Amino acid sequence: MKDEELIATAKEYREHAYVPYSNFKVGAAVLAKSGKIYGGCNIENASYPVTNCAERTAIFKAVSEGERELEAIAVIADTEEPCSPCGACRQVMAEFCIPRIIMANLKGDTKAVSMEELLPYAFSDKDL
Repeated sequence: MKDEELIATAKEYREHAYVPYSNFKVGAAVLAKSGKIYGGCNIENASYPVTNCAERTAIFKAVSEGERELEAIAVIADTEEPCSPCGACRQVMAEFCIPRIIMANLKGDTKAVSMEELLPYAFSDKDL
C-alpha cells in the first residue's frame, strides 16, 4: 500500500472526529500486516483527560479485532507542518512496534519517520 492511500483513509476518518471543545479534527489510519486498514478519529470529552486521540483509536480498533502486527500508521490534521503524534500516542505506537509513521497535513505536506526516530527512548517490556 502506498502512503497516499493510507493518508487518504486517515483524511476520511478525520471527518468523523467528535471535537466540540477544541474544534481540532485529527484522523488516523493503521495498516495491519494482514492488509486490513483500521481508521480512527479523535473523540473529545468534557472531562479532557478522557479524550482519545485518532492514532490510539485506530490502533485500539485494530488490536480489538485481533491484529498484533501493525506495519504503518498515518495521521493527518489541519496543521502548518505535518501533524506529529502526542507523547501518549507515540508510546502506544512503540508498544505495538509500528515501524513506519506517516505524518501529514491538509496542504499535502508529509513526513515519514521510523519508530526509533519518533520516540528514541521508548519505554518497553525490557524496562519492566
